[in-house]
Amino acid sequence: MNEVEKSLESLKKMIFQAGELSDVEWEAFAPCWHPVDYRRKTTLTTAGEIERYLYYVVEGVQRAYYVGEGKRDATLIFSYNGSMSGIIDSFQLQKPSLYYLETLTTSRLLRISYADFNRVLGTYPALERWGRIGTAAAMSGLMERYIELMTFSAEEKFRVLLTRSPHVLQLIPHKYLASYLGLDPTTFSKLLASVKL
Repeated sequence: MNEVEKSLESLKKMIFQAGELSDVEWEAFAPCWHPVDYRRKTTLTTAGEIERYLYYVVEGVQRAYYVGEGKRDATLIFSYNGSMSGIIDSFQLQKPSLYYLETLTTSRLLRISYADFNRVLGTYPALERWGRIGTAAAMSGLMERYIELMTFSAEEKFRVLLTRSPHVLQLIPHKYLASYLGLDPTTFSKLLASVKL
């Protein structure tokens, strides 16, 4: 099995967690995904652009972020091995993105264009269901994160992150983790030194 076949098999496993597809459905969907490789710190989507692709992360780490006044950026979400990536609202609505998407590490991805995604999901109800469930799951995760950002103390946010995703400390630079939690980097460093799980 070559690298592309392995990547597609990984994607298939993730998709089938939401519900099995028939051979015909998978055989229509799989060829729409194309492998791409990016260097570290490559911008995949720029604010103001329409997201043209949905990505499946085979290897690497990416982040979506917003740049506010004074050029201060806020990390919104990370994606890494085995997860979907892209600016989903821009992709599905085909409207300009408010956010940036960049690779934090060298990244190997599979990507599908909006035209292929729209065509295949419009043809096969099981794939449309997968797209709907995936979007709902992403929305649910964002709502939980919003509650955490609005109501949790700095230590509670830090503990939740490390309980949910302890591996991120080795994968993602701490300044981006601090931004993701809405914390000052100094506060993040103090929590890293003092909080034990």
